[in-house]
Amino acid sequence: MNLSIGIVGLPNVGKSTLFKMLTKKEVLVANYPFATIDPSVGVVPVPDERIKKLSEMSSSAKTIPAVVEFYDIAGLVKGASEGEGLGNQFLSHIRETDAVVQVVRCFTDENIIHVDDKGIDPERDIEIINMELIFKDLETINKRTGSLEKEARTGDKQKIKDIETFKELKTGLEKGLLARNVREGITDDPAVKELQLLTAKPQIYLLNGTEENVADSLKDKISKLNAGYTIYDLSSAEDLNKLIKKAYEILGLISFFTTGEDETRAWTVEKGSKAPQAAGAIHSDFEKKFIRAEVIGTEKLLEAGSWPEARKKGWIRLEGKEYVVEDGDVMVIRHG
Repeated sequence: MNLSIGIVGLPNVGKSTLFKMLTKKEVLVANYPFATIDPSVGVVPVPDERIKKLSEMSSSAKTIPAVVEFYDIAGLVKGASEGEGLGNQFLSHIRETDAVVQVVRCFTDENIIHVDDKGIDPERDIEIINMELIFKDLETINKRTGSLEKEARTGDKQKIKDIETFKELKTGLEKGLLARNVREGITDDPAVKELQLLTAKPQIYLLNGTEENVADSLKDKISKLNAGYTIYDLSSAEDLNKLIKKAYEILGLISFFTTGEDETRAWTVEKGSKAPQAAGAIHSDFEKKFIRAEVIGTEKLLEAGSWPEARKKGWIRLEGKEYVVEDGDVMVIRHG
């Protein structure tokens, strides 16, 4: 699986600057609302020193890291869900993403205008963006509930149950809750998953500024939203790898590797995945026809210096269908 992340926020908070820094790709960065009129998509390699070391050890012809797709979405404003500004059409662009990074302006700079003339208020800005996402989700739920009610007239018990679930979600959203905070596990319901609700997605807040700009009350607000955050001054030239690492952490993702003369490659799976699921990340047929996997940790393999040497030392393990893959495992999949 490739991780995909939508970058959202009010105009002029640093979204396009972030995108440009992440992808080293030229996008329109301008000091006025709605500068970004098309979603820009950038593919960024996941930083991981282990893949480089494994590739050198194997003298691989190719090195293929795991990647993250970043979608730079046009600046949202109050009323975006109803078409204000250019927001409505762009909200649909993040429906397919795995997570949302919300860039929040914490810095002060009188030369950069704030779309709201009431001044800098990160907590208010978060509420504006989240409410637009909530309004869009309410629209989605209302539309689906209408069609479900027709389908439920046949007495379909599952459809009736789905309607009740959607009513619960709607009540929570109308109270200002994000879908994933309405009730534990509600967004895991198959009917809810199918809707690809914007507020069901994990959120990471990138607080654009310095530690001094970020109040404790803002950190508390984010904690109550069950979200993660990272503080980053986008005017600096620091390494942004911590954002990708934070995304992996919040989404519960890990990397495993395959290595050989042809290529060394990183693969992304959810933490807790079993060996057949990892095999499925390589090719769907491998999951169905999985027999066993040869496994060794990266550090142990690098210590041995080669796969044959690790085998000679007895460090390579044979694992079956119940093996839970660990971050940094190097695997050879055996399948039928």
